[in-house]
Amino acid sequence: MLHPEPHAGRGRQLLLAHPEIRALAGPDPTSVVWVVLLVALQGALALLVAGRPWYIWLACAYIVGATIDHALWVLIHECSHNLIVRWRTGNRLIALLANLPMVIPAALSFCKYHLLHHRHMGDLDLDAGVPGPLESRLVGRSGMMKAAWIAGFVLVMGIVRPRRLAVRLLDGWTVANFVVQTAAMVTLVWFTGLRPLWYLLASSVFAIGLHPLGARWIQEHFALRDDQETYSYYGPLNKLSFNVGYHNEHHDIVTVPWSRLPAVRRAAPEFYDHLASYSSWTRLLLRFLTDRSLTLFKYVVRGGAAQAAR
Repeated sequence: MLHPEPHAGRGRQLLLAHPEIRALAGPDPTSVVWVVLLVALQGALALLVAGRPWYIWLACAYIVGATIDHALWVLIHECSHNLIVRWRTGNRLIALLANLPMVIPAALSFCKYHLLHHRHMGDLDLDAGVPGPLESRLVGRSGMMKAAWIAGFVLVMGIVRPRRLAVRLLDGWTVANFVVQTAAMVTLVWFTGLRPLWYLLASSVFAIGLHPLGARWIQEHFALRDDQETYSYYGPLNKLSFNVGYHNEHHDIVTVPWSRLPAVRRAAPEFYDHLASYSSWTRLLLRFLTDRSLTLFKYVVRGGAAQAAR
């Protein structure tokens, strides 16, 4: 059942009922410290495990590297909303820094597409979060196909969906992202060889792929109830993911940074306690892979030229 986009209206009601929430809005500059620390840690790990056997560096990439990269993606997300420093250019520069361990130049294109996701949620032509009709049909109900889809989610988001969108990818910032990232990776390989690059690349793929953290893509907007489109996660992995699980709260008040999102829920429990939510990304991932009724079509689509095909 199609229902109106819920967040603009609920956000207005939330601020009317709890005007004190306005005080939670605004940048959190401590995120800069986290970006620097995580980039340095990921770089150090890449050098440390580079000479180890493949089963050691690959396990490290899955357990530690993916967790670091996922956290950096959340901080890039904060940059897209200008929630780290007050000036837009500063946030874009921080996003370039956070992108460095991820091999692929994707931070600034993410910033562009993510803002469109908020403005045009559910529009196939403008929202990169929506699975396309061909993508959804190819994956279907098969657990193997769903596992392959989420394992290759980096390719889905980097290649498949941008081709569908009615938005030009290239601009000054995305070109700068490509130049900076290419220079950084060439320099890394020149001085250290290819082995650290393999660790970094594996970490990047695992961070948004077949991993408990990858269940976030199912959690956020797969509409498992007819009356609800967006879902939050309140489990322990929020501690490692800068509260990215607070997704309803984020969509309702996009000016609140990660560090204050739990305070939104505490201030207005009557708006969130009745909503369905998740407490385990791992359980959700296993459910997605084994439940044949849970497909990529479990997504609310409101518009776009491709809606009829879906």
